[in-house]
Amino acid sequence: MRIKILWSDETKIELFGLNAKRQVWRKPGTIPMVKGGGGSIMLWGCFSAAGTVRLVRIEGKMKGAKYREILGWQVA
Repeated sequence: MRIKILWSDETKIELFGLNAKRQVWRKPGTIPMVKGGGGSIMLWGCFSAAGTVRLVRIEGKMKGAKYREILGWQVA
């Protein structure tokens, strides 16, 4: 029996931001500074009973057309 289920998800990883967990040791009185916001990357991936696919870097926002395009590349 072939199982036809595909799990997929996307995530945004931020270097410095609300999603970033950080612990830094500084001398007392030092003011923390980040120039340029630190950056982020959006990734999409999926897996099924048949295995996994490569992670895909998402440029811009993930909308329906882009999601269908990525699925076409990955599961064709």
